[in-house]
Amino acid sequence: MSTTTEGVPLRIAVPNKGSLSLSATEILRECGYRQRDDTKQLTLSDVENGVEFFYLRPRDIALYVGEGTLDIGITGRDLLLDSGAKAEELLALGFGRSRFRFAGPIGRFTSVEELQGARIATSYTGVVGAFLAERGIEATVTRLDGAVESSIALGVADVVADVVETGSTLRQAGLETFGEPILESEAVLVTRPGHRADGSEIFRRRLQGVLMARSYVMMDYDIEDAHVDAAVALTPGIESPTVLPLHKDGWVAVRAMVPRAGAQRLMDELWSLGARGILTTDIHACRL
Repeated sequence: MSTTTEGVPLRIAVPNKGSLSLSATEILRECGYRQRDDTKQLTLSDVENGVEFFYLRPRDIALYVGEGTLDIGITGRDLLLDSGAKAEELLALGFGRSRFRFAGPIGRFTSVEELQGARIATSYTGVVGAFLAERGIEATVTRLDGAVESSIALGVADVVADVVETGSTLRQAGLETFGEPILESEAVLVTRPGHRADGSEIFRRRLQGVLMARSYVMMDYDIEDAHVDAAVALTPGIESPTVLPLHKDGWVAVRAMVPRAGAQRLMDELWSLGARGILTTDIHACRL
């Protein structure tokens, strides 16, 4: 049960829509939690796991968690920092990645130092304001929701600060990025400082287990005793690989968790050592 120390269900905030919503729901299901089937549903109680989910605007989640209305939540790092809420990042979740950059007319700006006195349009005034303050740059930051790229052509701003993926939208507006990134964002688990209820820790461990499982595969192979040390050096596992004798004299079976990235190359190297029957299996969850 993921209940708090008082036996009250753990209250969890989940994005109700947008790019974070689908991935958040997917990882929660992988963690063994019930999730809503109707996007109009605002709350869901998972009695078996002792949790209650609240589906909220991603921008509001850090505020609810920071004020203690809810125990824990999933939102974007950008939204957490922009909110100014009394909440802190507990765990990076690896999805919803984005990069924030400054952009201006092509050939006009080359560095952030040139923003002194500029007018900047953005949907993330908190993030941009903090970035500029850290560098001693004074500029006028105006909040605009929606397509901020148009603000320059309309004479509202000199520069925009926004999420940049491919940069094609900016190029179509006659803009280009410049300077260092403002922020590298992704989905994060947030809680309020000092709040470490038992239920929160169980919830965090489940998420960590799924994230680890997504990053690793289980690899099994057979190899002769003479080459097992070299093979184990390639597949050390998390603690240590499992090595068991086979019915065939002079051969052993090896099992180890290996990083998913590079697993195919690793299989090639093991084959060159003489390993046979090399298999990889997905891991759905783990506790390490």
